[in-house]
Amino acid sequence: MQRNFSKTHVLLAAAFFVSLGLLYSYFRDSFSPISFCQPCIQPDNDFNELEKEMEQIKGIKHSEHCKKDSWKIGELLMQSGLKYAQPSTQTGRTDINAVTNWNAPLVWEGTFDPVVIDAIYKKMDPRVAVVVFAVGKYTRFLKAFIETGEKFFLVGFNVTYYIHTDRENEVPKVALGKGRKITTVPVPSANRWQDVVLGRMKWATLTIEKTIRNEADYLFMMDIDSVFYSRFGAESLSRLSAVLHRGYYKNTPREKFPYERRPESKAYIPAEEGDYYYTAAVWGGYLGDMYKLVKYCYEMSEEDTKNKIEAVWQEESHLNKYLLYNKPTKVLSPEYLWSDYDKVPADIKVVRISQLVKNYAEVRPNGGN
Repeated sequence: MQRNFSKTHVLLAAAFFVSLGLLYSYFRDSFSPISFCQPCIQPDNDFNELEKEMEQIKGIKHSEHCKKDSWKIGELLMQSGLKYAQPSTQTGRTDINAVTNWNAPLVWEGTFDPVVIDAIYKKMDPRVAVVVFAVGKYTRFLKAFIETGEKFFLVGFNVTYYIHTDRENEVPKVALGKGRKITTVPVPSANRWQDVVLGRMKWATLTIEKTIRNEADYLFMMDIDSVFYSRFGAESLSRLSAVLHRGYYKNTPREKFPYERRPESKAYIPAEEGDYYYTAAVWGGYLGDMYKLVKYCYEMSEEDTKNKIEAVWQEESHLNKYLLYNKPTKVLSPEYLWSDYDKVPADIKVVRISQLVKNYAEVRPNGGN
């Protein structure tokens, strides 16, 4: 009798631990973090961390953080009955490369169907944060940026513009679409434009930690002295999307990229390394991945300051260093950040957003120097 009792208990105990392991595996691999909508229970977390994160999740509705069912990696859902052109395996653009050497999409006009990709992402119903800085005289660019964004940027999606400014009274009243809003974040003034650029990473980090973490699934960092000219849609969304700099995307040898070449800087990249040169005027991705990247740029800039050095192109230098070793999951063509200064070449079929012509000496606090 005692032997049968013990065997039963052994089997029950084994079943219990198997079930516990399966539950742990499910929660570890399926959820997204409450803070940033990516795997809520990270694969490298131990049981103590698991318990902490489960405590965080208690009492919070599924829809308020990770949207688990819609955010599974590789799950691209679309409603039935949608009308769109049949895709071809034999025809397409032949004047550009549409894939990186690590097999990530390189997005150009003509490489996606906007009807299909918007339908897929709208089903996920993501919340998108746009972080911009309008410090000093740069508030003059707010109206055109927001008005054109309402015409072309992720139209039909939930978007919040987080405007960081030292002149809150100059933030314009702009008519916004359904599910779209403006949040103003006060920041201090600066004496140098370089300090504004470097300060963006600090203040963006703080805003994500304090506010955006509870309000968005994706985040874009954008320069305010830009306007949208054409559709900028869901094809831009991915875990981490970087934009090719218009000045270096055509046959520029990597040793000619304006990377930081001084080993003393945390942004240092050796001459024999490099994929592309990315602009820091537009970049985006999952909130969690963007938080890591923004915080990285901030912390590396701080380390440089301690060592009495400033990266040649401030946060853009640190951005390029990060993306060299943490590859973006989508690379966006220069369509996603052109410049009104430059003629549009034949391979740029559409300019989606472009930097405005301006008098830097007049709008920058230290005269553009």
